[in-house]
Amino acid sequence: MGFDSALEGLSLAVVGHVEWVSFLSVAELPGPGSICQAQAFREEPAGGGAVAAVQLARLSRRPVKFYTALGMDGIGEQAAARLRALGLDLEVAWRDAPTRRGVSFVDPAGDRAITVIGQRLQPEASDPLPWADLALRDGVFVTATDAPGLHLCRQARLLTVTPRLSMALVAASGVSCDALIGSALDPAERVEPGELHQPPRLRIATEGAAGGWSEPGGRYPAQALPGLLVDSYGCGDSFAAGVTAGLAAGWSSAEAICLGSRCGAACATVFGPYAPT
Repeated sequence: MGFDSALEGLSLAVVGHVEWVSFLSVAELPGPGSICQAQAFREEPAGGGAVAAVQLARLSRRPVKFYTALGMDGIGEQAAARLRALGLDLEVAWRDAPTRRGVSFVDPAGDRAITVIGQRLQPEASDPLPWADLALRDGVFVTATDAPGLHLCRQARLLTVTPRLSMALVAASGVSCDALIGSALDPAERVEPGELHQPPRLRIATEGAAGGWSEPGGRYPAQALPGLLVDSYGCGDSFAAGVTAGLAAGWSSAEAICLGSRCGAACATVFGPYAPT
């Protein structure tokens, strides 16, 4: 990414969710009554937590602690093995429930449609995980937990979260995060007026190819893609990971946003969320 040497050695963690996703490249997104022939197929443990954790591991060039929850089934075991192979140090709350799955279709223009199957599993404060270890981390990014869990995440020197966590949950926790990083285009990440009871020090809203805006800071441009647009899955979570790493390293918000934009742009040039190592 060009900045990696400055990020080596950061001690980072992610608290969030996993979905086992089937990625299908198709000539066009499915319509009513259509039958599609997949041109390419790939399966990976994905979802916001997993994607961000893998990106952070690659930026810092060291294992990243990932607190998550998985079902006690074959998919959960397969996801855990693959995430370890991708450079993560897992702390898993095993659930007597199915691991959530998903299907992501992407067309030649990079547009996608995602269907998720099952309930999202998340690590919670009551789970017997090494929560005290978060106090040793330079930065923690959170995509899924409960309000007491978010309070435990605040032990880290830097705390960044996604609006998908839910603003009601953030308010219930009483926690003020260092950065709130989400999409201005995704309804699931929209922040309504009055929802920010504890305003973050930095708020970032991405707008895809149009760049985005931050508060404070104003608008910022998108980064040019380093290759052809292939798949937009995971771009936002890769962006959030880059911003988290930059802020944890003590960079300015503008520098951290630039790194995040480069991470998101690189993700857009590969099929699925992970470029080959």
